[in-house]
Amino acid sequence: MSSTAGDRSEEGVEFTYEDDLVTARDIETGIASCGESKSEALAMLAEALDLHEGGGEPIEDEDAFLREIGVDPDDIDEDDSPAPWL
Repeated sequence: MSSTAGDRSEEGVEFTYEDDLVTARDIETGIASCGESKSEALAMLAEALDLHEGGGEPIEDEDAFLREIGVDPDDIDEDDSPAPWL
């Protein structure tokens, strides 16, 4: 379901287009994702909604995960102070 400017329903997906990018935003949650086409944006939005609702797999070994994505765990400073916005 697509939303138009005059449609203010609480459900559905709103699409915006900018250059070669399509953004799909779930109206109910406000979660958005994008892709190069409408179908890719919807697929990415479905994945984002699934993760938002607790889907996905937990990270069992944080150091191994960091190495997998190209980050050396030894280069990360441990900082237990509260986040600056708290």
